[in-house]
Amino acid sequence: MQGSSRGPLFGSAAAVRTAAPAGPAGPGPVRVPIPLPPSRRSPGRRRETLCWAACAVFALLLCLRTTLVPHQVWGACATAGYGLAALVARLSARPWGPASAAVAAVGSVLVPLMLLVADGTRQLEVTVVERSGRLLLDSGTPYVTDPAQLREYNPYLPGMALFGLPRAVLGDVPLADARLWFALVSLGAMGAAAVLCGSAGRSPRGTVPGPHPARALLWLAATPAVALPLAVGGVDLPVIALMCLALALAGRGRPVAAGLALGAAASLKWTAWPVLPVGLALLAVTAGRHAAVRAGVTAVALAVLAVLPVAFADPWAFAEHVLLFPLGEGDTGSPAASPLPGYLLATYVPGGFAVTVTALALSAVAVAASLVTCPPRSTVAAADRLALGLGIAMCLIRATRFGYVVYPLVLLGWFRLGPAGPAVARARVTEGHRGTPTRTRTHPLTAKPPED
Repeated sequence: MQGSSRGPLFGSAAAVRTAAPAGPAGPGPVRVPIPLPPSRRSPGRRRETLCWAACAVFALLLCLRTTLVPHQVWGACATAGYGLAALVARLSARPWGPASAAVAAVGSVLVPLMLLVADGTRQLEVTVVERSGRLLLDSGTPYVTDPAQLREYNPYLPGMALFGLPRAVLGDVPLADARLWFALVSLGAMGAAAVLCGSAGRSPRGTVPGPHPARALLWLAATPAVALPLAVGGVDLPVIALMCLALALAGRGRPVAAGLALGAAASLKWTAWPVLPVGLALLAVTAGRHAAVRAGVTAVALAVLAVLPVAFADPWAFAEHVLLFPLGEGDTGSPAASPLPGYLLATYVPGGFAVTVTALALSAVAVAASLVTCPPRSTVAAADRLALGLGIAMCLIRATRFGYVVYPLVLLGWFRLGPAGPAVARARVTEGHRGTPTRTRTHPLTAKPPED
């Protein structure tokens, strides 16, 4: 048999025409599609390469400019990791695959975290949390009675001391390091939220699977805004992860589980409390008002059980650490003093503190009113509303820092990056009025889930 190829290439495949067998009754020519490798100049590959290259530049600049040793270690490791990820992205066959994200995550999270844990170098937040766990076991309160210097202050709610208990129980072993438990809880809660959102959009027969939650989690962990706190031990990531889990559970109409997640987040840090009204508003839409009440009672009960016994054990210490110090009104000034509007007004404008408090209260009322008049009807909408409220609050609070931007960034990006995002809208085949199958696109979180 003799064959020849001709004709243009369409996309990534060529149509090869083969001659028919000899004979008058032989069939016509047959076209056999032959897949060809994708072009190395695809826009997606270029964008992915530039993305990792920009992350490498950011990590290098941070390494050169920061005075914090853990951040220097992260910057050096992440520069190499993101650089290798850019190379992998440039050489990979398909853009935005898991290979480059895995390389970036190893270089920006795993390697610096292991180095810092082995060396024992830690930032102040990790030291404070580990000391609070020891104090909780010894005295029943995680707060120093009369703090005299900055390192003795603990601005976190009592639930955060649980991350310091492994150090208090196991002693000076790597497994007891609070950074490992921060990362474990953060990734576990975010992964659970992705699984919940992915199951919300799965077709009845499972014929339209969405992207695997592990892949979305890998990309999230590899981004600098998340990789840095994961490696150095940022206390905000577990809070954000539990907030995302609470919104995912509320979007699925699970009041008790959502209430437990809301209460757990609220027992860690004050920054988690705005998720309570947003999560309850979402539950009222997805599962009804009775479900929202059940979730609210569960959340408040859990938060009260975690906070009140410690507050009653030493009320003055609790007020100094948890109320006055975060507001910048304690005996020792808070190091959270980034030049955002709230700090600038309170520092340089007469009566500026009252102005910031008034503006903060008005913005809270406005967001609360929006939850009543126009409640969020999907997890994505609830996350957007929460990100907006937190962004406004963090700009107006006097004791604030640029690192808090991780809250709105993760809330805005996670439910779009993961299986709940618009890019993963499921295709549903329905019968048209003439019996012709038609394809309609549905968002996995717009449908009302069943009640518990």
